[in-house]
Amino acid sequence: MSYGLSEKFANLKPSAVREILKQTNQPGMIAFAGGSPAVEAFPCEAVKILSNKILSENPVSALVYGVSEGYAPLRKQVADWLLKQENIGGDKDTVIITSGGTQVMDIATRILTSEGDTIICENPSFIGSLNAFRSHGLNLVGVPIDADGMNMDALEVIIRNHPEAKFIYTIPNFQNPGGTTLSLEKRKRMYQLARENQIYILEDNPYGKLRVEGADVPSVKSMDTDGIVLYAGSFSKILAPGIRVAYAVVPKQLAGAFTIGKQVSDVHSGVLNQMIVSRWFDEYDVDAHIEEIKKIYRRKLNLMCSCLDEYCGGFISYVKPQGGLFIWAKLPENVDMLEYVNKLLKRNVAVVPGTAFMVDDTAPCSYIRLNFSTPSDADIIKGVKIMGEIAEEYR
Repeated sequence: MSYGLSEKFANLKPSAVREILKQTNQPGMIAFAGGSPAVEAFPCEAVKILSNKILSENPVSALVYGVSEGYAPLRKQVADWLLKQENIGGDKDTVIITSGGTQVMDIATRILTSEGDTIICENPSFIGSLNAFRSHGLNLVGVPIDADGMNMDALEVIIRNHPEAKFIYTIPNFQNPGGTTLSLEKRKRMYQLARENQIYILEDNPYGKLRVEGADVPSVKSMDTDGIVLYAGSFSKILAPGIRVAYAVVPKQLAGAFTIGKQVSDVHSGVLNQMIVSRWFDEYDVDAHIEEIKKIYRRKLNLMCSCLDEYCGGFISYVKPQGGLFIWAKLPENVDMLEYVNKLLKRNVAVVPGTAFMVDDTAPCSYIRLNFSTPSDADIIKGVKIMGEIAEEYR
């Protein structure tokens, strides 16, 4: 008897981001490869105080099994917060708490698709979501992105060629890895195309609260009068990623199936962590906290961009994001991207090769993803300077 993996799982590759991150623990490594928020943005003291209160007052309530849909007070707080700030949700939708944002993609895929189905996504896109889709045996069709997000003309052609597609996956704000923001005009057109062709939209918005330039753009979900948009948000980028608390806003007709999908996945998210987030809403000014951490990201983004312009100008080009955590940097066409990445690694600078984020990771790619939130200011300056020094070998 031979032993092996399922065909669906055997075809998955380890996350290039995670594989590179294993090397960032080496002494002296400058980590432009991560995706974690800035540690100085974590409200550590608040989490410590809230945890102690919960475990001192009624520890059993935090340590028993929870409801699959999530801790009821937190669900209401998130629903009220989203409705007030973004006009998301209301009577036609249900808020369900999840264990991180990627779980929303996994559950949505589980309930909306069958093996062999087609979904449409941005190309490039977040590797975690791409692998979630691949793990369900789906056919991924990529749509190129422009400076203002997914190309709608290309999307229309793809929908015409793939009328069987089940949903469109988009990261509209400060896209990972592209850094782009989907324009209001394109959001409206995407919704109209989905509506006309009876395709769901899976809107992933983990970075939306981290806007440091420009005006907020209404979410696609806020336009949803037909119950065709599933929305994902997360506390990983505004509180702490280790908390593993995120949320889905699901049309009510899908809420029952989504809950069953959640039960199959993990029964429920950790109650203690949900209670910490709920108490955070009760006892702290969450919106004021977000405004404070945006100052950190604004400084770090501007610093990395100024360094790229100074040390890599004429070699690396990019569209400056209006928020988020990443810069999608383009190398000259004649430069071997993987060779450049490996040369950086030898100089203790870790970046992510752009191929990791492509629907077809064997296709040629001239991009690298840079993270500006994790490294210190000093490491940003030092690391980009090294990038410029290696660039000189290609000039």
